[in-house]
Formats: sequence, C-alpha cells, structure tokens
Amino acid sequence: MSEVVKKEDKSGAVSVRVEDDLRQLKPSLEKVTVSEGRTALNTQALNIRKHAEDCLKTVNKQQLVLPPIEDLQKKTISKWTPCLEKISDVKKQRENLPGAPAGEQDKLALNMCLPNKRSIRHQKSGKLLTDTHRKRANEAKGDRIISGSVVNLQGAESKGHHILVVPKEDFGTDSKSTCHEQPVCKTKAESTYLRADKDCTPTETPAFATTSKSMVPRSPQSLPVDIPRYLFTIRSGQIDPMAADFCHFKQCFVLCWSSVVDVLEALQKLLREFAVPLAKVGGERLVELSHVWDSGWSQRYKGEGGIEAAAIHIQSSWRRYLARTAYLCHCRRKWAAGTIAISWLMHAQLCRVRKALQARRFSQLENSRSRAQHLAANWKRIQSFKRTIIHIPSLGYSQRKRLNLRGFDILQNIQMSRLCDIRDENVEVIYICPQHLGNDILDYYTSLLKCDGATDGADTTTARASSSVRRYIILTPEAVDYFPTHNMCLSTLLKYSPQTLKHIRNLIQGKHAYIVGGIAHVDDLAVADELGLPILGPEPAIAQHYSTKSGGRRIFVGAEIDVPPGQGDIYSLNQLHETLAELMTQNTDVQRWLFKIDSEDGSHGTAYCDTCHLSCYKWALQEYHRYGPELWNPKCIQETVLLRYLDEIPEWLTHYAQPAKTSCYPNWACFLKTFLRQGGVVEAYPPSNSVTCLTVDLLLEPGGEVTMFSCGDQLHGGCKLEAIGSIVPQSSVHPETLHSICTRVGRACLQRRIVGYVSVDLVTFLDHNTMEKKVWAVDLDITYSNQLAMTQMLLMMTGGTLNCRTGCLEAPMPISEKCFEHQIVPKTKQGTVFAFFDSSKRSSIGMITVSEDLQRALATFARHLSVIHQEISIPKSQGETNFMEVIKEIEDILQMTQNKLQREAKPAS
Repeated sequence: MSEVVKKEDKSGAVSVRVEDDLRQLKPSLEKVTVSEGRTALNTQALNIRKHAEDCLKTVNKQQLVLPPIEDLQKKTISKWTPCLEKISDVKKQRENLPGAPAGEQDKLALNMCLPNKRSIRHQKSGKLLTDTHRKRANEAKGDRIISGSVVNLQGAESKGHHILVVPKEDFGTDSKSTCHEQPVCKTKAESTYLRADKDCTPTETPAFATTSKSMVPRSPQSLPVDIPRYLFTIRSGQIDPMAADFCHFKQCFVLCWSSVVDVLEALQKLLREFAVPLAKVGGERLVELSHVWDSGWSQRYKGEGGIEAAAIHIQSSWRRYLARTAYLCHCRRKWAAGTIAISWLMHAQLCRVRKALQARRFSQLENSRSRAQHLAANWKRIQSFKRTIIHIPSLGYSQRKRLNLRGFDILQNIQMSRLCDIRDENVEVIYICPQHLGNDILDYYTSLLKCDGATDGADTTTARASSSVRRYIILTPEAVDYFPTHNMCLSTLLKYSPQTLKHIRNLIQGKHAYIVGGIAHVDDLAVADELGLPILGPEPAIAQHYSTKSGGRRIFVGAEIDVPPGQGDIYSLNQLHETLAELMTQNTDVQRWLFKIDSEDGSHGTAYCDTCHLSCYKWALQEYHRYGPELWNPKCIQETVLLRYLDEIPEWLTHYAQPAKTSCYPNWACFLKTFLRQGGVVEAYPPSNSVTCLTVDLLLEPGGEVTMFSCGDQLHGGCKLEAIGSIVPQSSVHPETLHSICTRVGRACLQRRIVGYVSVDLVTFLDHNTMEKKVWAVDLDITYSNQLAMTQMLLMMTGGTLNCRTGCLEAPMPISEKCFEHQIVPKTKQGTVFAFFDSSKRSSIGMITVSEDLQRALATFARHLSVIHQEISIPKSQGETNFMEVIKEIEDILQMTQNKLQREAKPAS
C-alpha cells in the first residue's frame, strides 16, 4: 500500500494546471464588455476543456487506494463549506449579462465558480460533479430530482460501499435553483465529502455515481453515466425472486450466496423501516459488502454519537447475555426436572415390576415346596405305579459362563440317553430337546430303544418294542427359533414356549408326573409352576450354594469324611498367599497344589503349581525331618518356614503356576483374576505317583433314602484333571468302603434339603507313610451326570442291573426257544453302542463297549477309537480329536492291569 501512495499523483498535477489557468482567467473576466446584449468572452487562451478531460482521464485510469489509517488520524479533514461571497459575485455578474445565451451564461457561471477551490468531490469516488451540472442534466431529460440519499450499511464507512436510494417524494421539487442556493444533502455520508486539495488522492467509485468526460458538458444529453453491473431493484423493501435482474445477479454469485443473503435481509429491513418505495442495488458492491459484514460495526463507534451507540450496544449485549444465561439455566433445570421425573417414574415402575416378580417367584417357590412335600410323602406309592418323567437337561449356569460356551445347545443335549428310563415298563418319558433333531438321529434312537435287552420270547420282544416306542416323546421348545444366539438354558427356553407347555399339560393330564432337571435355575420353578408338577431336585438357591467347590467341601467336612488339605472361600490375594503358606508348612510332603474356581466344573477352572520350583522347599523338608512328625505341629517351630514361604510364594505363583486347560484361561494372570472375583479353593494334590479318580452317582430320594445308581473309574485325556469317560463298575475302592462314604455324603445332603441326583468325585491313592489306601472326597455336583446317562443306556442295552454294593454288572442269560428251561450258553450282551447328540455339527459322540472282563472292554474301546480317528482323517491332515490321548490312557491302564495279574499269578516263594 505504501508503494501505491508514493506514486506520482497525476490528477493533482492536472488540478494545479487548471487552477493556474483559472487564476489567469480572473483578470480577463473583470474586463468583459457587454454591448448590444451580446457578451464576448475569449476562452481559447485557457483551454479548460482539455485540462478537465486530462483530469478525468487520469482519475478514471489511476488505481484508487485508500490512505493509511494512521495518516487519516494525523491529518485534520475539514468539511466542505461553500464560499458564499465569491459565488454571490458570480450571480451578480451573470445577471448583468442579459444578452448572453443561456448556455454561455452557464459556462460563465461555471468559470466563475471554479477559482474558489471548493469543488465538490466525493471521498469514495474522487470524481468532480457540481450540483448545477446535475440539475441541468436532469432538467434536460425531464426528470426532477432534488437530491439522492446515500445509504451506508454495516461497515460502509470504512469500505466505501454505497447504495443510492431515490425517494419517490422528491420527484416534484423545483430544480431551477442556482449553484450557491442548493446545499449538499446532510446525511450520514456528509463526512465523506472532502475538498479537492492538491494532496487529495481519489478513492473507490461509489455504487451509483454519474461522471462526465469534461468538466463543462455542451449539453445535458452528452453526460455519460457509469452504470454498475448486476443491477437489480428492491420495491417497498421486498425483492422479487423471479425478477430477471435478480436471477441474473444470483446466478453470477451463487458460490458466495450464503454470505450475500444476510446482507440482503438487512438491506430489505432497512428499506422497510424507512419506507423507501424503490431502490436500485449494485450487485458487485453488495457482494463486497458481504465480505466485511461481520467486522464493520467497529467503525460505527468512532463517528458521531459512537460512545452512546457503544454504550447501548454493550448494555443490550449484556442484557441479552443475562437473558440467554437465565434461559439456558431454565432449560437445564427444566431438562433436569424432566429427567428426574422420568427417572423416578422408571424407578417406580421397575420397583413395581421387581416387587411383582419377587412376589411371583416367592409364590412359585412356595408352590414348589408344597408339591415337594407331596412328592416326598407319596414317593413310594408313585414309584410303584405308572408315572411320567419329564427330563429337562438344562444347564443353569450364570449368564457370563453360558455366553462364553460354544455349542451350548449340544452340551445340553449330551444326556439324550435319559430316554432309556423307559426300560421300566411303568415309566413314560417326555424328553425336552434343546435343538431340532434330524430324522437320522430320531430313527436311530427309535431302533435303539426297541432293543431293550429283554430275554423273553420273540412275541414278547415284539410287543415290548412297540410299547417302548409309544412310551417316550421328544419335544423341542419353539423359543429355540426365537433366541438362536442367546445361549439360554433349556428351562428358560421352555418357559417362553407356551405351545410346548400346553402340549406337555395335555400329555400328563390325569397321570403321576414329576420333573428331573439338570443344573438348577430359577426358571425351573417357573416351568414347574406352569405345569403344576414337582421337581425331583433341590431349590435353585440351595443348589447354587452347595454346588460350588467351597460348598461341596463344607458338605464333605460335615459328613466327616476325608478331604484333601486345603481351604475354601478365598477371595483376596493376601488370603491366598497366607493360606497357601500355612498349608505348605503343615503338609510338607505335598508336591503339587491345586487352585479351583468355585463356579467352574471339571478341569475348566483348575490350575496347579509344583513345590519343586520353590528355592526354599528342600530347606523346609530338612527342617521337617530334623524335628520329626511328632514335634512339627507346634506353631512356634513352623514359624520360620512359614515366613520363608510367605516371602517366596508370590513370585513362585507368578512364574510357575499355570491353568490345567489353556483354552479357558491362557495364563495364570487371567485365571487369578477370575479366581479372586468368584472365590475358590486351595487343595493338595494326592502325594502319590499312582492316583485313581472315580465318580459315584447317588439318588437322594425325597423319602430320605440314599441309593447308588452308578459308580465308575474315570478315564482321562491329555489333562489328568479332566474326566472324559468311565469304567463301570469301578474297581479302585472296596465296595463296602465306597458305600459307607456315599451314604454319609447323602445324609449330609439330605440334612441340607438337597434331594434328587447327586454326583460325588473321589480320589484314591496309596499313602507311602502308612502304606494304606486313602480316599479323599474332592468334588460334589448337584445334578444329573453324564456318567449316569450313559449308565442308563448301558443297562437298557444289556437288560442287566448294576450292583454297586458288590461292584458287578449283572446281565440275564438268554432263554432258548426250543426248550422251556434255562441253558448255559455264551453271553450275547456284548459289543459296542453309540450315542449321538446333534445332526448338524456332529462334533461329539458317545460310545459304550461291553465285555466280560476289563481288559477286553478297554482293548475294544481303544480299537474303535483308533478306527474312527482314521476315518475322519486324511493322510495330509489329521482330525482334531482327543481320541489318541484316551488311547494312551487306556494303554497305560492295560499295562498296569497286566502287571498286576502277573504278580498275582506268580507263586509265592
């Protein structure tokens, strides 16, 4: 900008020359002689027109630049005031020239006005235009316009954006007044008119201004007008959006139209407030004004009345802020009040629903207790009559556990061999299946249940087969299709299946019936209440309390049977470290410690850690042997070892503890997090290299009797803590000892109102200190076990009975059809039978092998597993199964059995 200001001001030089010529003209005008009504004036010596054209040409071509703000502040800009003395002289001289023509008189008057150095120059345009010329041009065209108002919008004072507004009321005013009688219109733009001094620099051209190529036009028609581009009209403060000029303007500036709209609205409002009937708007200036629309108000407060306007604006802004703040506060309070009201209504509704649910569940519990008392009182009579058993193999785990299990529907259907309860002719079975079964599985079980192992004649066998088919039915709840991915337990699915419930009610109408469930759930009570049937099992709350690892340990302690050294109900890390240190100090011969999560079953929630990794373990053994077993029990002697264990146990667990199955918990940190959140048990692993695990299934009858239904030694796979099969009957513990242990456990459960089917896990090993066989109770499952379901199929196929008191599986001999007397013939109830669980994935299978002795049964079982493994595998890819691990386990058992037989057959020396 400074470089432009420094350029030579050519218009100023031209103005200087014009002033010099006028100064020379003044003496000549005084000597003008008037004769015979004619005025002679020599204007050739001055050549004013040429200088005026040069001035206008220079002004039009020169780049218009506003002076710096600092210069404007330093200079004192005075308003233009006409020199009335000299103008009056010109008027008098003009009146003394009667003979001169009108045009010459105008020229003379103009020449007399020019030497006064008071030419009217607009600050924004820099173009010279006198009121006399404008009036005469308008008179020649027939228009009578007294004056034009220059309207400045926001920021117009600083940017030079002007819009000429022509009031309609001024059209009738007389326009014949002389130059000195017509003052300049005093409006807001009055301060923008400056005198044309030599140092004045022309600036921007206003939006509407008429210019001439010569200072003194020959005729009014010769005045050229600089018409702005994109001109459109506003009538009575309203824009016609369909007008051609406005549409053209909008189309040309469509890219920046969003900023132009605000200025247009403000302009229309201003024109309506001042009742302007017609306004011509220059589109280009309007667009330029829109660019500075937001920052133009600051200049307003520097002008006349700016302090008062600023005070008004500040006060209005402050009042607006206060009002806005109060309004927002009111809105927030109103929103908060609405939120509180809605929350309270929701809370009240939830409380009502919760109370209604609690009342309904309490009613269901009371009804269940009443029906359980009736079942206990009539149990013997019900068992002797025809009855219907509704099997619901539901896994009522917690929601977190259910959602983390894959193939949950298959897991709930593993006990499909419950159908074999129909081997009792007085029993009808309604089996609730958690999935839709294919015709292949349905046909298989139909054929399987016809072969019930009876040894009667052909006619009797056929009649029994047809009767067996009629005495069972498989139902799938319709809610299975509604909740395919929710992993709901089977009782919940049946609860939301009204059609299936109605079908069951029709089937059991007028019959003795009861429900045999799986892992207890609160929805078991809802289903039983809908059907009006008792449940052969404990209440859900009791079952959940005692089915944990800690709860089972409490029952075993109450039954006064041996349990592993350990402690239950551990919920903190410090408690874990202190308990473990105390247990290790008291049981120095234990080489492995187990950690079991309360809510998990099997090996899924089990971890272990070996003491051989402790640096102080050998030293602790030396201390134990130094004092001996008799002197080791006092706390003062154990204190040194206890403190040493406390120092090393945290790091020992961090580096050497590991979960039994990494598929559930990949590392010790993940396992420990769940262990401390849900609680758990610390137990000792039997201190022996030869450990046998066995499972016993008990029926705790409502009448108070304890019956052993199944017992078998466990078969393990890769994980020695996970049972994947059983050898029935068991041969690890003496039958009388086993019966005594199970009876005490059953009575302890009955004292705690636990009825129904219960599974007890035991371990047996040889104590090297006393050389006696010990039996520890390690786990209690209050549910119908998989072993019991497979045992029912075993008894169905063989037609035999399992005598747990003697540890024998007794099968009847077949009867010959040719003679009516019993004959000793080879036993025919041998072979293999399969149990299938699903029709789609076919990822699980059950297999039973029956033989006369243990060695043949195990060899046949291992051979079948090997064949199946080869069938599902290809040379380049082996199928993912646990068959090979089971085969290895069976081979080890066979080797141990063979060695035992050889030792027994060897004659004593």
